Amino acid sequence: MGLEKFKPSLATHDLIQDLKWSPELRTEFAEQESVVLDRYPLAEDERKAIETRNFLALYDMGLHPYLGGQFARLIFGNEAGKGATVAVNKLVESLQGKGPVA
Repeated sequence: MGLEKFKPSLATHDLIQDLKWSPELRTEFAEQESVVLDRYPLAEDERKAIETRNFLALYDMGLHPYLGGQFARLIFGNEAGKGATVAVNKLVESLQGKGPVA
């Protein structure tokens, strides 16, 4: 997962950064993900990758490698311990091509 595929214009980057800095948006994303996703100019395949938690597809589209880990923690748990472990495991499963992990 190097930077050779990095695409700065990928809308997912803005979504992740906004989720990182806004507790309110994280809560809304957890409760009404589709409403939050509607606010971003996501390509159809980009949105589907988010909805199915397909991080490998997002990396192939140009997601910055650092932000993939951030996104996994935001989705699956951001606390130390079990939540962080679940996030890492889900990210790795996706990168290994084990299919959608939603």
